Amino acid sequence: MEENKVPNVKEVYGTVAKTYAQFRPRYPPHLFSFLSSLTPRHHLAWDVGTGTGQAAIELSKYYTRVVGTDTSEGQIQHAEQHPNISYAVTAQSVTDQQLHSIVGPESSVDLVTVATAVHWFDLDKFYAQVKHVLKKPGGVIAVWAYWKPIVDPAVDAVFERFLSRFYPFSHPAWKLLLEDYESLPFPFAQVEGIKMEIEEQRTFDEYMGYFRTRHALVGREEILKEFSAEVEAAWGAPLHVTKAVKFPLCFKIGKV
Repeated sequence: MEENKVPNVKEVYGTVAKTYAQFRPRYPPHLFSFLSSLTPRHHLAWDVGTGTGQAAIELSKYYTRVVGTDTSEGQIQHAEQHPNISYAVTAQSVTDQQLHSIVGPESSVDLVTVATAVHWFDLDKFYAQVKHVLKKPGGVIAVWAYWKPIVDPAVDAVFERFLSRFYPFSHPAWKLLLEDYESLPFPFAQVEGIKMEIEEQRTFDEYMGYFRTRHALVGREEILKEFSAEVEAAWGAPLHVTKAVKFPLCFKIGKV
């Protein structure tokens, strides 16, 4: 990979789909019970940028039908299966007619979710399609994301030092993540006051596995090697011993 080239996001996530499914953190179950409490009906949920189906599989516990879409065929091939989930690979320029055939017609969707992906989207077009398919009244859109793992002061200090090494290879859209979606355009009546985080027990290898799924670091073996060596020195315990790793979530939740 060229040293100064920002990778194509769709291609990157297709090539690391198996690693993505293994090492990306799992969203807390209470997130989905909360989202389901916001919609008066529970017929249809659309999970956009579904990846390997982490959100879709949880939504299937609350909604009669879930549709998960993604532009990456590699991600969809590794998606978790469930009888009431249907997955589809869509073009970035999916038309309204195609959307109707894959997801549903106008005013048919109870909940639209985007888990750690909306920053990649053509927002104007996406939001127009969301307003078209969400039920009126009562339809809800929820977008959320994580990016920063928190372990302890020693490990976190290594991560902070290496952020400047990661950033030059990041897609410009990653800036929205660094700002915790504060600057993300969101033309919906917002539901305020949502605070949640992911917490998992991870070994050193599992912590580093997460970074092998970050688009800016795929193929950057020298940076990963240096980062890994410094994290190992800071881990402060046998590498097979787990530590609590927290991923704060940032949210935008709204209604039409």
